Amino acid sequence: MARFTLITLSLVALLALGVVFGGALAWAALAYITLVAFFLDRLGALAAPDAPEGAEFPAGLALSVTLGVLHFPLLFGGALALAAGGRGLAEAAALFFGLALFLGQVSMANAHELIHRPGRGPRALGVAVYVSLLFGHHASAHRLVHHVHAATKRDPNSARLGEGFWRFALRAWRGSFRAGYRAEAKRAARAGRPSWRTPYALYLGGGLVAFLSVLAAGGWRAALIYGALCLYAQLQLLLSDYVQHYGLRRRPGKAGRPEPMGARHSWNAPQGFSGALMLNAPRHSDHHAHPGRAYPGLRLDRAEMPILPQSLPVMAVIALVPPVWRRMMDRRARAWR
Repeated sequence: MARFTLITLSLVALLALGVVFGGALAWAALAYITLVAFFLDRLGALAAPDAPEGAEFPAGLALSVTLGVLHFPLLFGGALALAAGGRGLAEAAALFFGLALFLGQVSMANAHELIHRPGRGPRALGVAVYVSLLFGHHASAHRLVHHVHAATKRDPNSARLGEGFWRFALRAWRGSFRAGYRAEAKRAARAGRPSWRTPYALYLGGGLVAFLSVLAAGGWRAALIYGALCLYAQLQLLLSDYVQHYGLRRRPGKAGRPEPMGARHSWNAPQGFSGALMLNAPRHSDHHAHPGRAYPGLRLDRAEMPILPQSLPVMAVIALVPPVWRRMMDRRARAWR
């Protein structure tokens, strides 16, 4: 737990100092989540050892809750600070991208962890993080659609072999919104509630309140910066989904139902630093096999699980250039299929 705590909270501290004081601290935060992460991943290419089977991690939940609470002052305070001006263009850009990368790589990964934890409190905090990033529907679509249909045609967030990221992103955003709503409407019907009484009212209403609050506090400049931060974070989550399931498919089983979700149906990355920064989200196969397993306990098996050729953040950058991505990944995906 010390590794997760040190790596994530060091970035939070740098970003907070960058928001308040600016200058070199804003550049330090950006360098930490890009250059430092890249080089430390290269120096420690092998993953940290697996935790003992059956171990419990109460401190893991404490860190997730801490990161979830700190997310809000960084998001809203960062948007207002950038809107207030008084910074040079380069410094403002460094702070914006440092915050946006944190929101997409750490806050999104942490919200994902929280919605999988037992108890209403952690789940509500995870939903609130997604709502604040104008992506509330993901809390429903991820659990009710992605975890059921991952690596099949019925999952909007599983990229097809040969599909470029930009085409996937539009299809996945729109498709997951609709599929998540249909799943929630079915749950409401089974409970005897009208179909409009779903969490989507909270997702849309909460997002509107967040946007109008920023608008009231900082004007249109702050609202536009806030929207840009949210969009950037959303694209990073979609990149993560794209990379972690690209081209992998479950075979049809009996009665046309797909085979059970297995180790070979998700891409994984073993790098220790970026893995800790994203709360072991790159250990994706084990998460799908054991959705309730706390992130410090996720395991990695290089022989049974597809392994990405580079760390997850590096692969996400490569995915932005579809021809390069396909040259690197199509052959690997076909081998696992």
